[in-house]
Amino acid sequence: MSEDPKLSMSIDIEKLTKTYDSFAALDDVSLSIKSGEFLSLLGASGSGKTTLLMALAGFVRPDAGSIRFGGREMIFEPPHKRGVGMMFQSYALFPHMNVFQNVAYPLKLRGFSRADIRQRVQQALATVELDHLIERGITEMSGGQRQRIALARAIVFEPKILLMDEPLSALDKRLRESMQLELRRLHERLGMTVVYVTHDQREALTMSDRIAVMSKGRICQIDTPLDLYERPANRFIAEFVGESSCLPVTLQDGQALFQGRPLRAASVATDLNQPSLVVRPEKLQFVTAQDSEHNLLHGHVTDVIFQGESQLVQISLGEGMAVAIRRPTRSSDSNRLPTRGEAVVLGLHPHDTLVVGDAP
Repeated sequence: MSEDPKLSMSIDIEKLTKTYDSFAALDDVSLSIKSGEFLSLLGASGSGKTTLLMALAGFVRPDAGSIRFGGREMIFEPPHKRGVGMMFQSYALFPHMNVFQNVAYPLKLRGFSRADIRQRVQQALATVELDHLIERGITEMSGGQRQRIALARAIVFEPKILLMDEPLSALDKRLRESMQLELRRLHERLGMTVVYVTHDQREALTMSDRIAVMSKGRICQIDTPLDLYERPANRFIAEFVGESSCLPVTLQDGQALFQGRPLRAASVATDLNQPSLVVRPEKLQFVTAQDSEHNLLHGHVTDVIFQGESQLVQISLGEGMAVAIRRPTRSSDSNRLPTRGEAVVLGLHPHDTLVVGDAP
């Protein structure tokens, strides 16, 4: 496969709208995707992410708005003229064709010569490390192999844009995590623009250059994985991306108060709607009541849950509020975990103290 960095294209989406009766699947969506970028559309079922991907592919006609590939308007272009590679959740492989015939199919549709088809199919299968199975039947392939064949078919004609609709969801956890890293490496090598739909926030964090979180047909926040995790725009993002507890706080004289005690934080906006303190399990520490470096949370342990490589300690703070603290599992760790019912003091560093409001 070619590794020419020019084999990618920017995508510009402007004020895209799509309704079904009274349901707004896309509600005035605008988004710019840089050439060569790996962007994930992340959201729950019904958030609009698949509708947006299908609009890019040409399978859904928006009611209004603009879609431009490299500056060229695509709204009225049929799918086969958009020049995009597409990989579906079901893989959509032809069971009556062998591996070669499946991968060759897009090239035959585009009128490539027999010699060119043979060369390109071999290159695409070599890229996904399946060239040794070129004559095998599809029914003989495992789930992971079928996923690779579908990927080879999507990239065989070297599209500048690759659209992927939850392509790893049918795989088991171990294979899915392995394929996430392989897809990331493949993107880095080929450089094509990728738009990837997923409902799995860990998958999006692992693979993406940027993530657009969608809800109710709108983009709620678009950012790098690190910034999305560390600086969520509102409570919905904080709870959707990563583990977190959101505790109610009050604002007074430009300062946030939790259970009547002031919180030290890098900054707190003064105009937040229903402000909440975002607490992530890995940000907390067990400290003493005399600790002066951290913001302190007092509570008692309600449960200790073993999860293999880590243990999750659940803690009640009273007034119906709870948080969790995660610690790695170490058989030689001299610092024992507290037991159920034990009173504890948790420390949250001011740099990790984040107060957000509800989504507008």
